[in-house]
Amino acid sequence: MGATNDSTFSHFILIGFSDRPELERVLFAIILPAYLLTLLGNSIIILVSRLDPHLHTPMYFFLTHLSFLDLSFTSSSIPQLLYNLSGPDKTISYVGCALQLVLFLGLGGVECLLLAVMAYDRFVAVCKPLHYMVIMSPRLCVGLVSVAWSCGVANSLAMSPVTLSLPRCGHRRVDHFLCEMPALIRTACVNTAAVEGTVFVLAIGIVLSPLVFILVSYGYIVRAVLQIRSAAGRQKAFNTCGSHLTVVSLFYGNIIYMYMQPGNSSSQDQGKFLTLFYNIVTPLLNPLIYTLRNKEVKGALRRLLLGSRETGKVRAGSIRTRGKLSW
Repeated sequence: MGATNDSTFSHFILIGFSDRPELERVLFAIILPAYLLTLLGNSIIILVSRLDPHLHTPMYFFLTHLSFLDLSFTSSSIPQLLYNLSGPDKTISYVGCALQLVLFLGLGGVECLLLAVMAYDRFVAVCKPLHYMVIMSPRLCVGLVSVAWSCGVANSLAMSPVTLSLPRCGHRRVDHFLCEMPALIRTACVNTAAVEGTVFVLAIGIVLSPLVFILVSYGYIVRAVLQIRSAAGRQKAFNTCGSHLTVVSLFYGNIIYMYMQPGNSSSQDQGKFLTLFYNIVTPLLNPLIYTLRNKEVKGALRRLLLGSRETGKVRAGSIRTRGKLSW
């Protein structure tokens, strides 16, 4: 009977923050401009990295993919959240919920692996600078990104059907603001120990293993930096890696805290705010981190702005000249 009811599901109800109506209005006023700034900031990073020839390097190739991931990740859940915050309707269609789950798992897995790839790029840049361009060839960069995307998509395709097919005995209420896997598993009316065990095993491969690789890479990087005699050289090396390390700390700090906590009721409210931070604040901060700490990106922005101004002056001058000649 429960399976029959589940098969006829047309929608889920996202409880979100509906138990605090006054908080919903505040969150809407904060999240909407933050989301728009996230779209703007990451789009600028992608545009600058593609248009400025000085940034056609492996580091900015990976950064472009990270910005695209952030755009896709935040757009997979924030528009639905804004809709639910703006009125009494808290529903999401079954198809929409499934799409959210697939994107959340897939893009999150890709970002874990992409951050590990970027750590390897920084390792080669600091520890093997003379062979950097030979090692980080375009073919290798494309291959590494392809592996990250393939593994993330495979993880999502493996876990999404299992999560969605759990019997729910007619339960439609999801105690979250998005269709996140732990929240959907909690709605099941059967023993989910086997599913949770599978999730844990996959998390080791796609979350913890990249983190271990990142930490080992930075261990070698720190050792190499400490062997640099000049203070200016050490500062340059730390600046090269500082932005990426900051992004890693923000990303993994939230992921580990969210998914390593016991599933009790007191931690679920914390999980909502941590997921919100992970969905909107981290993608918003990433462009700021890379632009404020990176002279190359700031230089590229200046060149593009000055170039557009000079182009405008040239066009205006040519228009005036044509006007005088025709006159």
